[in-house]
Amino acid sequence: MLKFIHAADFHLDSAFAALPPEKAAERRREQRQLMGRLAEAVRAWETDLVLLSGDLFDGKPYPETVEAVKEALAEMAVPVFLSPGNHDPFGPESPYAGDWPGNVHIFRSARMESVPLRSLGVMIHGAAFTAPTQEAGLLRGFTAPQDGLVHIGVLHGELGQESVYGPVTREDIAASGLAYLALGHVHKRTEPLRFGGTTAAWPGCPEGRGFDELGEKGFYAGVLQDGQVTLRFVPLGRHRYWVLPVDVTGRDAAEVIESALPAGAEGDLCRILLRGESSGLDLNALQRRFAGRCEYLELRDETILPQNLWKRAEEDSLRGLFLRQLREKLESAETEAEREIIRQAARFGLAALEGRDLV
Repeated sequence: MLKFIHAADFHLDSAFAALPPEKAAERRREQRQLMGRLAEAVRAWETDLVLLSGDLFDGKPYPETVEAVKEALAEMAVPVFLSPGNHDPFGPESPYAGDWPGNVHIFRSARMESVPLRSLGVMIHGAAFTAPTQEAGLLRGFTAPQDGLVHIGVLHGELGQESVYGPVTREDIAASGLAYLALGHVHKRTEPLRFGGTTAAWPGCPEGRGFDELGEKGFYAGVLQDGQVTLRFVPLGRHRYWVLPVDVTGRDAAEVIESALPAGAEGDLCRILLRGESSGLDLNALQRRFAGRCEYLELRDETILPQNLWKRAEEDSLRGLFLRQLREKLESAETEAEREIIRQAARFGLAALEGRDLV
């Protein structure tokens, strides 16, 4: 029985552009701890082998990040195989060109390379991106030898024929003769796929980096026995991203937000989309009320004006006069963009007339 861990797409030193600068810097510091946490899992699970399928770094990393990764990989004290991806391709200026711990093997060519581990009864095959794009499929034409060893592949790429990011086809996988193909590049975890006699999977990224990478993230812990592979997903990230659409029509916005926030979200990053009908929401007050409920909370007002709002235009009041004038402009507006500006003017104007603070 062989126990292995398969992880990919750490993207260390990402920009975190969706966050304020100070929060982005904090997230980069926390990112550096992910590899150390993976090393703890390697030791706790008594892992025999670690497979890292590319994009460990997001572009050129800080020196302290590279040193932290080297230290964590050395602490694993088991063979580690790394296949550079499109965000961290191998080259003379890449961090992979320097000295790395003796237990780490980095694939450095865009051609498949094979490394036997006879004490474990396996042979590891892999290749590297050597540029930000890789139009030729790295697995194309490869077939593992029939030599009595169990064969495992480590690659960065995506499924399909048409891609500049290491295309891998179902036919290539089925013809490979590999027991397991550890893939990277796809940030959303896939369930194990079976092509021919080969099991293949993408573990996704170990922690989300933005509101397009939602939910629980982590790695695969695998067991290979009698040529068969079983995988178990293991969460690793400390922070999850949530996008939570809620309808506030006819309801108290604070109560709606309260019911929408996930349990245990104190360390998470939450974007709440307030939808439905509303004549105005006090986002500042709502932001203050829920401060501390998430690591980062973003409220977005996507509500529309109530359908009966324009009935108030018949009032004999300053508010009625204001709405009548806007209604005339709304009826003569030629584009949806103009109409949206008028609706926003109504929302902000009413807030000012009624003494509400509307962001």
